[in-house]
Amino acid sequence: MASIPVLHTSSEFREEFFDRGGENAARCYQCATCSSVCELAPANAPFPRRQILWAQWGLEDRLVSDAGPWLCYQCNDCSVRCPREVNPGDVMASIRAMVVEKLATPAFLGKLVGNVKKTWPLLVLGPLVYWLILLGATGIHIPGIDPELGALDGRFHYEHFVPHILIYFTYFAATFFALFTMWSSGRRFWKMLGTSQARTGSFFGALIGAFFDIATHKKFRSCDRGVFKRKWGHFLVMWGFVGAAITSGFAVVYLYRETVFFSWLNLQYSYPMPITHWVKWLGNISAVALVVGGLLLWLNRRNPGDKLVGVTTPFDRFFLWVVLTVIATGVLTELFRFIAAPPVLACAVYVIHLAIVLTLFLTLPYSKFAHILYRTLAMTHERLTAENG
Repeated sequence: MASIPVLHTSSEFREEFFDRGGENAARCYQCATCSSVCELAPANAPFPRRQILWAQWGLEDRLVSDAGPWLCYQCNDCSVRCPREVNPGDVMASIRAMVVEKLATPAFLGKLVGNVKKTWPLLVLGPLVYWLILLGATGIHIPGIDPELGALDGRFHYEHFVPHILIYFTYFAATFFALFTMWSSGRRFWKMLGTSQARTGSFFGALIGAFFDIATHKKFRSCDRGVFKRKWGHFLVMWGFVGAAITSGFAVVYLYRETVFFSWLNLQYSYPMPITHWVKWLGNISAVALVVGGLLLWLNRRNPGDKLVGVTTPFDRFFLWVVLTVIATGVLTELFRFIAAPPVLACAVYVIHLAIVLTLFLTLPYSKFAHILYRTLAMTHERLTAENG
């Protein structure tokens, strides 16, 4: 006799989900219009109809172990066509936010970021207070104008204000924390995905394919009406952050070019590098990509009545404002070294920049930045299960 599946419903999860922006799921009468019009949903596991049904029932375990929400790019083609104004794209976004919280390691940090409507002052001001205490304990020295620096080198060194050792200590620890927690949550998610469908083929081959799709934003081409609303903002911000990370890595290499680790490279420029150096060019091009992409994301969210835009939740706003603040303070931090701005103003903006970057690092496993982890794993899983449908 075939076993009868047991459904573990959770009224607590359902109520929490409705409170976090998923309340429209209660209006769905399962007409399947959303799944019918979605060009991204795989034939063997179409979405978002069943995810909405699971949310209505409070089937937390099924939603957490499902790849569907992460294969959705929220182009909102489905929301435009929904006869009940359920706005399935927004419901899927709320599901993703809840899944990030439920998979979080440690769990209390997931709840902290998940409840960002109430906790955002702690998430923003906490890192700022940390830097102020650290600088106060080690001594605050506002740098003066250095006459030995040329016009293309900047007017002073931020290192004289915040020693590099403090930055290394802080951000190496934050990076290790983010990587460890993402690895723990991702490993758990990958195991849960494997309980629903059998996977065959090469993991690394599927992973490379998923990386290519994400790097080119290939999936956006399948969306009908929502593609231009989302693609380019996300694309530019993603590659802007990648470029900024590469720039930071090369800056460290040039800073320590005479040490045993990098002396064999025979680098020609010392630190600080002039603004005409190719590393500076890479950093500034990345900054332009971040500025343009960030503005596109912000302008897109300025049309709350547009169904192709969708509802902006506190979870979305926190992510967007952190990104925009990182971009703005980063650009000003560089700019103030080259224009006649008071060094004290430049240093104040620099501290804010360091603090908001720390906020970004510490919340990365729990904010919308975590999408890149779960979406990558879900897309890899989809490739490995496509032949088993």
